[in-house]
Formats: sequence, structure tokens, C-alpha cells
Amino acid sequence: MNSGYDLQLVNLTKKYGDTLAVDQINYHFSAGTYVCLLGPSGCGKSSTLRMIAGHESVTEGAIVLAGADVSYLPPAKRGTAMMFQNYALFPHLSVRDNVAFSLRMKGEDKTARDAKANELLELVDMTGFADRLPAQLSGGQQQRVALARALVTQPKVLLLDEPLSALDPFLRIRMRAELKKLQRELGIIFLHVTHGQDEALALGDELVVMNNAVIEQAGSARDVWTAPKTEFVARFMGGHNVILLEGRKVALRADDVLLGDQGLAATVTTVEYQGSHVALTTRIETGDEVLAHVPEAVFFQSPKNPGDVVNLAWDEGRLHRLQS
Repeated sequence: MNSGYDLQLVNLTKKYGDTLAVDQINYHFSAGTYVCLLGPSGCGKSSTLRMIAGHESVTEGAIVLAGADVSYLPPAKRGTAMMFQNYALFPHLSVRDNVAFSLRMKGEDKTARDAKANELLELVDMTGFADRLPAQLSGGQQQRVALARALVTQPKVLLLDEPLSALDPFLRIRMRAELKKLQRELGIIFLHVTHGQDEALALGDELVVMNNAVIEQAGSARDVWTAPKTEFVARFMGGHNVILLEGRKVALRADDVLLGDQGLAATVTTVEYQGSHVALTTRIETGDEVLAHVPEAVFFQSPKNPGDVVNLAWDEGRLHRLQS
């Protein structure tokens, strides 16, 4: 597989009539990284992915892959491959023929394309299913076939549009591990669109959080999670409280909120047992809600119920000031 290629978006813009879907975004995707593009519905993430793939036209700006502007090339000439949410397998073709389809379109002879398809099926652990039809496969198996089909053209970048959304929770977690392993083996950029924060944190070396057609924050998964820059990112990534303290807006992680003998008085509104911790939602005097993730063992030493008054405390160094 090709590796060592980077991808750059330069003032990339997409308009649908008067609607601005993507607003002059700039980003450099380093070679060999797994990047998760995330944000709420309508934020511009799928339009961005589809422009990179060539399935949407670019209104303004450029898409530069391995140093070449590919903005106006047809999808097959770009060096990208896309794996769709619904897998889009041909029901009448065998697994092997599905994987080899793009090579057939390029005019490769049957022996060569079958050999490449078999190689990719081995990579995704589907060799024993080569002669089956898609309808004879489970959802997870169909996904592996779709992956093999996307990779058979040896792309420089693999684009994944919410590839795990159709799978059940257990299979989703297993496929996350397989995607990450595959990306490391191939060494190419995987650009994965998702609206799931857990998925993004589990997979992404880098996270690009979009909101209202722009990139709100980008960086390593850990940086985005531990140091959200804006109220939107803090709330969207979850696990953070956004509170106004002494006239400044701050983010505070729920697992940094402690129950103490002294501190900020708050009334417990809901108690949820979540296994390793108990999620305690409280309301402080200003009316703001503050969520505390209390370790399970600590909580049950002195259980709380809705209506109880507690004292919330935290290390001042754990408060994170927001830009907006």
C-alpha cells in the first residue's frame, strides 16, 4: 500500500444555493494518521468528506493530495477511496467480484483482478467467503467486504462515512479495533466521519470538531478532550461541565468534581449508576447544572438521593477557561 502522503484543505468552501455548508476551512492531515471528523448533523462534515472524494463539487478553495491539487479530478483519478455508510455492495455479484469491481472497470484482466481481490479479502479476514453473495453475510462481514473493495485501488486516503452506524454495539467496538489495526498496517490516512464522541476518541489520532460549517477545534484526541477551547466543544465532547464562576466561563470535567465537607452547595437532582462510577447531576445556586462522576466505591460509602444537599469541590488547577 502507498503511504507517506499528506492531504491539505485550503480555504475549502461548499455552497448549496444560498446555504453555506462548509466555510473556508483549512486543515493539514499528516501522512499516516487516523483522523476523525466529528460534529452534529448539518455541521458540514459529510459535505467536506464528499468534496474530498469528488462526489460533491468544490465551490471555492482546493484539495491538495500528495502535493497535487485534485479538486477538479473525477473520483477515480484522485487517489482517494470512499467507504459508504450502507456499504453499497452489488447484491448479484460474489464477494470476490464486488471487491474486484473497480479493477474490472479499469479493464484489468480477470486473473489479475481476482488475485488482488483475494489479497484484500485475506487482509480483512474474509477469504472463506469469497464466493458468497452479500445477502449471505452478516452486517460485520459486509462491512469487511466494503473495506476490501475500497482498498483494492490502493488509495492514498481512505474516506469513511459513518461506517459503524449500522452495527450493533458489540460489533461496533470490535470493528473499531480492526479499523485501527488496518490503518496502522497500511500507513495511509483514514479520514472517518462520525457524530459519536466515543468512536472518535477510540479511533482518532487527531480529532477535527466541526460546527456551523467551520472547524471549531482540531488536535490530538487527548488535547481536544482535556482542553476544549469553546463551550460548544466542551458540551459536544461530553463529560464536561460548563459553568460561570466569578464572572468567567469555565469547563470542568465531571470526574474532577468531588463531594466534600466544604465547597459549593448544590442540590442533587438525578442519580445514575453507571458501573465504575455514579453520575450525580446537581443544581447550584445560579441554576447551573453540575455533573459529578463519583467513583462507585466512594459513592456507596455515603449514598446520595435526589433532593439531598451536597458540597461540590475541585482542584482550581482543573478548571479550564473557555474562549467563548
